[in-house]
Amino acid sequence: MIRSLNPRFAMATMVVAGLLFASLMVGEYNIFSPGGWEMMMITRIPRTIALVLSGAALAMSGLLMQLLTQNRFVEPTTTGTTEWAGLGLLISLIFFPEAGVLQRMVMAVLCSFIGTMVFFAFLRKVSLKQSLVVPIMGIMLGAVVGALSTFLALEFDALQSLAVWFQGSFTSVYQGQYEVLWLVLLVVIAVFWGADYFTAVGLGQDIATNLGVPYQRLVFFGTALIALATGVVTVVAGNLPFLGLIVPNIVSRFRGDNLQSNLSWVCLLGIGIVTASDLLARTIISPFEIPVSVVLGIIGAVFFVILIVRSSNER
Repeated sequence: MIRSLNPRFAMATMVVAGLLFASLMVGEYNIFSPGGWEMMMITRIPRTIALVLSGAALAMSGLLMQLLTQNRFVEPTTTGTTEWAGLGLLISLIFFPEAGVLQRMVMAVLCSFIGTMVFFAFLRKVSLKQSLVVPIMGIMLGAVVGALSTFLALEFDALQSLAVWFQGSFTSVYQGQYEVLWLVLLVVIAVFWGADYFTAVGLGQDIATNLGVPYQRLVFFGTALIALATGVVTVVAGNLPFLGLIVPNIVSRFRGDNLQSNLSWVCLLGIGIVTASDLLARTIISPFEIPVSVVLGIIGAVFFVILIVRSSNER
């Protein structure tokens, strides 16, 4: 991590800090008016903290999932993990309507974990593991889970709640509602701590085993970390697509594949992209907001197509 403290990283940190400062300043009320500081403590500071935690955690989750699958095209959105988290959230809303944020988070994390393990189980059964086959399989699995969620929402008159989840946004993040997001720091810390082990896992089961790395246990542990990050962020902010796809690939393209030295950049870029997207969502049709998932979805879709084209040209 110390090696990342170079002039470029310092400059990037200043840019992200500027975006975070803008996030604190942008809004429809004047923070210097009476009661403005109180409103800032209730809404803007929690929202900005949520941007930092969500951006870092989802970027790390995407990087970790790409290592576990040895595929640059995967992340929670393209493997169905996000849809499983949404299903867990919907189940808690339908069957446990009085559940608080923590209980909903537990259900979302549990379903995310189950869904990711299901994806890995399918992956082991598939003989064709080309770069594009894996995310297509994940997207199809996610579509099935999404259809099941829609069916349940229609049956139990919860379609509006499902729609709110699909429209990922930080609008509803405020003091007393976002605090569970601090749990995703565990994901960031764990990935930093286990970087060398996860690098070995990314080399494949045979090589990792020969190096003395407990491959299966690390895959299980990595899956739990991905589920934790996806589930918690889903409960607080909803669906934030493609963030885990965009960030690791940008960092890898400009800095290579040295995981240990790239982790700080992955965190920083994840925070920067989600904050910039949120600022754009808040200002493009001010005083109204569009869901930040719309901005991330457009950016991510374009980036995904670019990755596919470049992958085809490199063959």
